[in-house]
Amino acid sequence: MVNKIYSFGRIASLSGLLGALLGVLLSAIISTSVFADEIALRPDHPDRYVVVKGDTLWDISARFLASPWLWPEVWSFNPQIENPHLIYPGDVVALVYDESGKPMLKVERGQATVKFSPKVRSTRVDKPISSIPLDAISQFLGKPRIVTKREINNAAYVLAGTENRIIAGEGDIVYVRGIVSGGDSEFSVLRIGDPYRNPGARRGDILGYEALHVADAKVIAFGDPATVRITQANREVLLGDRLVPKRDYGLDETFIPHAPQSSVEGQIISVVDGVSVIGQYQTVVINRGEQDGIETGHVLAVYQTGKTVRDVRDLKSSGTVTLPDTRAGILMVIRTFDRVSYALVMEADRDMRINDYVRNPS
Repeated sequence: MVNKIYSFGRIASLSGLLGALLGVLLSAIISTSVFADEIALRPDHPDRYVVVKGDTLWDISARFLASPWLWPEVWSFNPQIENPHLIYPGDVVALVYDESGKPMLKVERGQATVKFSPKVRSTRVDKPISSIPLDAISQFLGKPRIVTKREINNAAYVLAGTENRIIAGEGDIVYVRGIVSGGDSEFSVLRIGDPYRNPGARRGDILGYEALHVADAKVIAFGDPATVRITQANREVLLGDRLVPKRDYGLDETFIPHAPQSSVEGQIISVVDGVSVIGQYQTVVINRGEQDGIETGHVLAVYQTGKTVRDVRDLKSSGTVTLPDTRAGILMVIRTFDRVSYALVMEADRDMRINDYVRNPS
C-alpha cells in the first residue's frame, strides 16, 4: 500500500496556501490507496533537468517517471528556498533518493527574474509553471457546461426579437420569459445541444445535455416578458435559447493528479471539438461523474477493446479468440458534473475513439 501525498499544484493566490497544503498532506498521509503503485523511473531518465518556459509538472515528471501522474508522491520540498511549492523557469529539478532508496524529485532554485522597488527589495515577476497545459483547456474557463433536463425546463428562454427578428447579435434587444422580477439581472445565453446517452443503456438513459455558451445578456426592464440586451455574443442568439443566471463556472487551476481509490469502469462518449479520432490534449466527455465518485484530478487509462479473430488451427471450439484490451492513452479529469465529466487526454499511445473504455491506471 502506498501513501498518497497530494502536496503540489499551481495555486493562483498564495494566501492561506500553507494551511491548505498541510491539510491535504495530513489527509493523504492517514489514508492509503487500494491501488498500490510502484514508483518506476524511466530507463532514460536524467539526473537533473533545468525548467524552461512552457514546461508543465506533468512534462517534467514524464522525463523522470514511467507514470508521471505519480509525481505528488515523489516530490520533495526544500525548506531553505522561498516558495518551495512553486517551480519557475530556470529552476533545477534533481533526482535524489531517500534513506529507504525511494526516488524523490527535489527543486533547486535557479536564477530568479527580479523587479526592484524603491525600497530595493527584489520580487519574482515570472510565473510558476502549471500542472498541465492550461491553454489546452482555456475554453472551459467559464464557457461550456452540461445541464440536466430539469435545469433546461426551469431556465428562462428567448421569446422574440425586435421587429420580428429571429436572430439577435451584440447590442440587440430580445424579449425573454421566465425571468423573476427583482432577481438576477445578468445572464448567460445557452444553446442546448444533443443529449449525452449512456452507451449500452436503455434509450431513455440521458446523462445530460451539452449547453453551448452563445452570449451574455443583461435585463434592462423586468416583466413578462422581460426586456433584455445582448451585451456580448460569440454567435447569433436564436429564439428558444435558454438564459441562466451568470455565474463563475471557471475551473480550479490546481490539478493534483491521483488515481481513483475505487474501481472505475466507464467510456468516452463524446469529444468536445467533434473530431472522430482523439489525440493528446483534446478534451473528451466520459460517462462517469460525481455520482460515481469521480473528482477533479482523477487519472484514468484509456483502453481499446480487443478484437475477436478467427483461429484457423482451432478445430475443437468456436474457432475465435478475443485479443487482450490495449491501452491507448492516459487522461485526467478536469471538470465534473452529476453523471458525466470532462477529461483532458494527457498521453496518447495510439488514436482513441468514442466508446473506448476508461479504467484505473495500472
